[in-house]
Amino acid sequence: MVREVGGFGGLLREGLVFGCFTTERHDELRARVRAFGEAEVVPRIPQWEQTRSVDHELIRRAAHLGWIGVTVDPVYGGMGAGHLAKTVLIEELARVSGAMGAAVQASLIPVAMIINYGSEEQKTRWLPPIAAGTCLPTIAVTEKVSGSQITGIRGRARRKRGGWLLSAEKTHVGNSHVADLHCVVVRSGPGRGGLSAFLVESQRPGVLVRPQVPAMGLNGFSFGTVVLDEVWVPEDNLLGAVGEGEDAADSSSVLYGRANLAAVSLGVHRATVEEAMRFAEKTERYGRPLNRLSTVEQRLGQMLANLEAAGVLAYTAADMLDRGLACDSPLMAAKLMNYELAVESARLAMEVHAACGVFADRPLERFFRDAHLIFAPAGTSDVQRLRLARLARGATAQGQWSERFAAPAPSMMPV
Repeated sequence: MVREVGGFGGLLREGLVFGCFTTERHDELRARVRAFGEAEVVPRIPQWEQTRSVDHELIRRAAHLGWIGVTVDPVYGGMGAGHLAKTVLIEELARVSGAMGAAVQASLIPVAMIINYGSEEQKTRWLPPIAAGTCLPTIAVTEKVSGSQITGIRGRARRKRGGWLLSAEKTHVGNSHVADLHCVVVRSGPGRGGLSAFLVESQRPGVLVRPQVPAMGLNGFSFGTVVLDEVWVPEDNLLGAVGEGEDAADSSSVLYGRANLAAVSLGVHRATVEEAMRFAEKTERYGRPLNRLSTVEQRLGQMLANLEAAGVLAYTAADMLDRGLACDSPLMAAKLMNYELAVESARLAMEVHAACGVFADRPLERFFRDAHLIFAPAGTSDVQRLRLARLARGATAQGQWSERFAAPAPSMMPV
């Protein structure tokens, strides 16, 4: 029996390089996620597109399946399935809906902060409910004044009554409107070592989520502004040591954010290519199918090459993470090139569809918009190029995050 590899659905079979990384356990997970996507997500997409509203229920239903705990150790109730399984999960969700893939990955990034910087008491308190889906976390780092420059953060924390008083306005917070817990990075002192991370429950007095502003894509996903207006948290809510906020955010962005956004791009990319292939097969011009015209074949061929190259990068980086290998560079390259190639394929697919592609009665128009929204999260393409260049010349003082926080071997428990 031929085992489908690499996650391209019915589009391609054996021969994909990155398919050698996955196992039957990953195939079983992919099948379950695909069934969830087709049964639960697809019927909601028209409403999301029409109203551009946030779906508060469906992300929680996905969380209750244990998927936010895919990399959490079974000791804390997680799946312990590793980063390859996480990539399969996010990619398959994003293939159906970029918004749904983005929602799941957004709550996976702060998991890394708790795993890598949380005390044992914090892990015992927060990881089990996160793994069970009863607590949805966010990472709240970006501010209007700082963007991708984390050292430009102006939100502040000051000591008060045996704890901390936090004041900040955090933007582009994934799952902002559905979250139970915010992993917040604010300034606790001057200079590069003056940032600290805190766990802030969404129900604490002074936590405000501003109304969602409609975006051009990823409709159904919440990424808004969280305001902390003199929010008091106890000392126990300090994540890591004072001054480790930049490291906590940076490590989670590199180790989880890059891989997660690569997987979202890959899922949208795959859906784009599959739709273009279907359209070109069923549509006739000059008395024959579009996919027999050389100009269209050239575009389809380039899209397939883009997709396979993107998949190799995403799955190689995830596999290296699972093996505990130094892979900061592959992770950055995976995010960079998955976004860039997905956008290029979206443009080519639009050219294959011509005027048909711009109308909302076809999914390609949605894929095109969704593909472009992966540019900024977890670092823009410019940030990835900058960091790749600096890493290559040895200009990173702390070494590689993937070496400092080597992933434990994935559990053999069923995924």
